[in-house]
Amino acid sequence: MYSISEIEKITGLRPSTLRYYEQEGILPHVERNASGRREYSEEVLEWLELVVALKDTGMSIEDIKAYTELIRQGDPSLDARKQFLLMHKTKVERTVAQTQFHLEKIIRKIAIYDVLMHKKMK
Repeated sequence: MYSISEIEKITGLRPSTLRYYEQEGILPHVERNASGRREYSEEVLEWLELVVALKDTGMSIEDIKAYTELIRQGDPSLDARKQFLLMHKTKVERTVAQTQFHLEKIIRKIAIYDVLMHKKMK
């Protein structure tokens, strides 16, 4: 079991964010110890890592909540969950392709500056 501060160190998520995720139903199954402090299982940590991945790739909190609700529905929602992630994957792939395109433009511009600076030194 992990404390909230350990989860913060592992995931980079602030305690207030963790409490918000719990309040919003994104973070289910958070146990409490005898003192009432939150304790996070390995399963919750793995779920948090997925939530971070979804959020960092542009998924909204509302969509993460919708995906979480699908998970709560159990096996009957397997196809819906897969389709949900496939749609997100497509969006992420488009974003990555666009970012790669822009990165290549930046790299070409840097190369131009290298050539110009080299010529200037001669």
